[in-house]
Amino acid sequence: MSQSTKPDSFESLNDTAALPSSRQPDGDGMYHLAEELFPIGRSLTGEGVRESLRIIQKHIPLEMHEVPTGTSVFDWTVPYEWNVREAYIIDPYGNRLADYSKCNLHLLGYSEPIRKTVSKEELEEHLHSIPEQPDVIPYVISYYEKRWGFCLADQQRQNLPAGNYQVVIDATLEPGALTYGSLYLPGDKQSEILLSASICHPSLANNELSGPVLLTWIAKYLCSRKNRRLSYRIVFVPETIGSLCFVSQNLETLQSRVIAGYVLTCIGDSGPFSYLSSRPGDCLSDHVATQYLEEHYPHFRRYSYLDRGGDERQYGFPGIDLPIGSIMRTKYLEYPEYHTSADNLALLSPSSFQESFEVVCGILKRLEAARIFRVRTKGEPQLGRRGLYPTLSTISSRSVVEDMMNVLAYCDGRHDLTWISKHLDRPIAALGTIIDTLLKHDVIDEM
Repeated sequence: MSQSTKPDSFESLNDTAALPSSRQPDGDGMYHLAEELFPIGRSLTGEGVRESLRIIQKHIPLEMHEVPTGTSVFDWTVPYEWNVREAYIIDPYGNRLADYSKCNLHLLGYSEPIRKTVSKEELEEHLHSIPEQPDVIPYVISYYEKRWGFCLADQQRQNLPAGNYQVVIDATLEPGALTYGSLYLPGDKQSEILLSASICHPSLANNELSGPVLLTWIAKYLCSRKNRRLSYRIVFVPETIGSLCFVSQNLETLQSRVIAGYVLTCIGDSGPFSYLSSRPGDCLSDHVATQYLEEHYPHFRRYSYLDRGGDERQYGFPGIDLPIGSIMRTKYLEYPEYHTSADNLALLSPSSFQESFEVVCGILKRLEAARIFRVRTKGEPQLGRRGLYPTLSTISSRSVVEDMMNVLAYCDGRHDLTWISKHLDRPIAALGTIIDTLLKHDVIDEM
């Protein structure tokens, strides 16, 4: 069986000693980046996203893209840009409550500007809290319906005095742009791995920041690799509308080149690793990630596409059909701090970041080493005119043809040779001989 002429370009992927000191994937460095990004007020649009991407640009050569308000993105439209200067409530005794400058979760996301005096009864219609978690501030948003509001701990809400309250939301909601960041790293082949993280929520440490922080260090590491067999496309996008903007601007390229990829989210805590599969559930992304996790973390949690909630929804939706799964630790919606002020930096740790880095790199290493093929014909190829079909049918010849046709059935760009061997229960060396024959006769291409 022929081998790639390229050496295993990721053979020392987890060997941090092989990296220059400035490139070492240190957990402390990742944690410090999370600390720097945590206070910034982010949303779907606005200066908070741009500021966050500019900070990430200090680590990797990220390109920023602006998509104007009103742009049609498939079935969606890019909304107005939202920026906040200040927001707060003043109670009847002059005390300032729900101050955005102290915690940006206090303000309902995408609140329209307002400055007025309201009764307690009217104010209550615009307040959000969680009675079951009385000491946390919830994260609440209203992207596509105009409204205003504040979020606060339920124990504080229950003790609000009667009287009139001054409400101030000094914000702009006007035409602007949605911003996302991308980085393309070419390899020896055009076949791409897509890595994505959301960068739109405000101060939510594990749910939001762990993904872009880890992805920054993954990208920094990939930039340092001189021998990449595969190409990499790395994106930092506001959730849903941001990923749709990115896909709509690159759809043809993505569909023709992306062979695997992952959304990174909720990956900085100390919980067990989790994997959420692509929509088909059996693509290269799924095979490689689950095989790696089975070997190293046999008790990892598996989720199907039916459990989706992040941008894997957009990447895998019919008509887009990208083979993208999600790598997580404790999955979103499944830890009590999710979408509250309790999802703070205390949930993250340098050691968790370091371990997550090594897991993602281990999966990428296997993708680099995987042999993946795609048949060149539409419909079953005619083997006879290529001299690959025996003119005399015997039991042994039928077995050879059966193996060849079964191999061809899975040369679809979604299954690597290791998976095909396991699925067909045939030695990989025997299948390698078939692969070499098919390559020689231009029946398949190696991706």
